[in-house]
Amino acid sequence: MSTTDPRGPMPATPTADPQAPAPSESTSALSRRGFLRVSALAGIGATAATVAACTTAAAPSWSFPPAPSVQPQPSATPAPSATPAASAAASVTPVPSASPSGSPAIPDVLPAGWTAHDWLAREKVRRYLGKLAVPLAGVFGAKLAVIVGAEDGYPQLKELPEFAKVDQGGVLLAPKVDGDTKVFDLSVDTMEHRIDAMLPPIQALGYNKTWPGPLLRVTEGDKVRAVFTNNLDETTGTHFHGVAFDDFYEDGIPFVTQLPIVSGETYPYQFVAKPYGSLMYHSHHNATDQVGRGLLGAFIVDPADPKETYKEKFGVTQEYIWISNDSFGGFTINGHGFPATVPIVAAKGERVLVRFMNEGIMMHPWHSHGFRMKVVARDGAPLGTAAFECDTLGVNPGERWDAIIECDRTGIWAFHCHILPHVEGPDGMFGMVTALVITPEPVDVGALLKA
Repeated sequence: MSTTDPRGPMPATPTADPQAPAPSESTSALSRRGFLRVSALAGIGATAATVAACTTAAAPSWSFPPAPSVQPQPSATPAPSATPAASAAASVTPVPSASPSGSPAIPDVLPAGWTAHDWLAREKVRRYLGKLAVPLAGVFGAKLAVIVGAEDGYPQLKELPEFAKVDQGGVLLAPKVDGDTKVFDLSVDTMEHRIDAMLPPIQALGYNKTWPGPLLRVTEGDKVRAVFTNNLDETTGTHFHGVAFDDFYEDGIPFVTQLPIVSGETYPYQFVAKPYGSLMYHSHHNATDQVGRGLLGAFIVDPADPKETYKEKFGVTQEYIWISNDSFGGFTINGHGFPATVPIVAAKGERVLVRFMNEGIMMHPWHSHGFRMKVVARDGAPLGTAAFECDTLGVNPGERWDAIIECDRTGIWAFHCHILPHVEGPDGMFGMVTALVITPEPVDVGALLKA
C-alpha cells in the first residue's frame, strides 16, 4: 500500500484497524445513557443477523406522488462521468425518493371509512414504534394504544423498532494519540446499506463502511491527522468542510490542492482544528455521486474554553446530529428514511441540541411540531445576540445550524422536513420524518425493549 503526500514524509502513524468498532447486537446498547448520548447522537447499531440474512439487490425505485408517467429527475453531471466509478449503484440514476415500493398487503376489509392509504400509513407508524408502542402507551395513556391499534396484536408489537434493525452509522471514533497529534484512521469502502429494513440493501459508499461515517470529535486547537485508505475501485479525496486551514494544500480538492487518492493508496491530512463548531467531512471528488452514495460524516470541534460549550452556556443535556441527504437512496436523515429514523428521546425539563447538517443538493425546512427551536449557531459560528426562535428552519446544502429545544411538555411530537413530497406519499410517511418523544421522567429505552 503506497502513501502519496506532496508535503514529503509524514511522522509514523501507529498501526491500527481502520474499521470502526462493530455495532453491538445487544439491546443493552440501548440503555438510556447509551441511547441518548451515543445512539441518538450517532445512531443505533444494526441487528447483525437481520442484515446478514439479506442478499444484495438492485436499488429501490423512487417516485414523487402522485406518480406521473415520466418521472422528472434532478440534474447531476451534464455528461456521463469518465471516472472508473462504474459500480452497480452508479448505474442507477439518483432520484429523490417519495414512497418506496414493497408496501405490505392490504386486507380485503378495511375499517369503516378507511382507504388503503390509511392502512399503509398506520403500518409505517407501527414499524417506527415496534415493541415500544405498549410501554409508551403506559407512559402517555391508552389513547396511543388505540391510535396504533394495539388490540390487534399485530406482529410489530413483538419486534424491535425499525431504527434498531438497521446500522445507523455515525458512531464516535476515538482517535489514537501520536505525540501531540490526534490521529483518525479511516477507510473509504463500498458497502451494502439499508435505508429501511424492509427494502433490499443498496450498493453505497461509506467511511469505515458506515453511512454517515464515524463521528470525529476534537477540541479547538488540537492537532489532527486524518488518514484515509482508499478501498474503492475509483479515485477520491476528502474535504473537511468549515475548517480554517493554515496550509491550503490540506483542503482536500483533487487537482487543486492534491492529486486524487487512487485505489489502494493511503493519504493523510494534517491541520489544526479551528474554528470550533459543527463541521463536516465528505468526498470532494466526483462528489455528486460519492457524497450522494454516502461519503459524508460529522466533524465536531468543541470550544477550548469550557464556558463556551453548549452545556455551560445553555444547559444542554444531550445532542443529536442530523445529516440530511437527498439523492441516491432518497430523502434521508443520517442515511435512513422513516420509519428507520432515530427518534429524539428526552425527559421533561431537558434541553436538547440538534445539529442540522445538509449534505444534499436541496434545501430542507425542518419543522418541529409543538415547539420553537432556539437557533444559536450557523455554520459553527455562534449567533450571540442574533440568536432567534422558529419552528421551521431552512437548511441549505452545505449549511450547519445548531438549535436548542426546551423540552417543557410531554408527548410524541412529529419532526420533519416541510417540503411535503419529501415526507408523505400514498402509503404514508417516509423519508425525512422522525419524532421528538418527551417523557415525564427519564426513560431507559433498553429496559423497555427487553420488557
